[in-house]
Amino acid sequence: MADPILINRYASRRLYNTQTSEYVTLDEISELIKKGNDVEIRDRKSGEDLTRQFLLQIITEQESKGENVLPVNVLTGLVRSYSTAAQGVLPDFLSKSYEMFSQQQSTMMEKIPGMGATGNWQKQQADMMKSMMAAWMPQVQNPVAAAPKEEPESAPETEELSAVKQQLAELMKKVDGL
Repeated sequence: MADPILINRYASRRLYNTQTSEYVTLDEISELIKKGNDVEIRDRKSGEDLTRQFLLQIITEQESKGENVLPVNVLTGLVRSYSTAAQGVLPDFLSKSYEMFSQQQSTMMEKIPGMGATGNWQKQQADMMKSMMAAWMPQVQNPVAAAPKEEPESAPETEELSAVKQQLAELMKKVDGL
């Protein structure tokens, strides 16, 4: 993976992309990230890492524009986790879950033309999430429902695409349930 693009924040609160030697907005930083770039945002004077703060600000702005990715129950759970024992393990859990989701999404996208065994990765993810949640937060019961059944390989491509959409919707429901 390439080094992150360094963005300096000046005392005037302006953000400066050191790679392109120009000032940038949060929207432009968001677009860099969406294109697959990593960014590191630092205070120019103190050197303090401000990346987390600015990423949270980007997410907040996206959510306020109606691009809701984070369900209320997940946000509520995150707020609660700051005062529980889960705080210590939640960052690692979220990181590994998102990494697994990204890898499986990439694998699925590669297979879309011949989408055959789609249920297997969902079952693996559901099983992993269920076991992690049970280990870290035993008071949460049944956080992930069973994965949907596998579509037959002989279905026409239009039916397979419809099945993929349904499975993605079901996966989002599962994530909402966490």
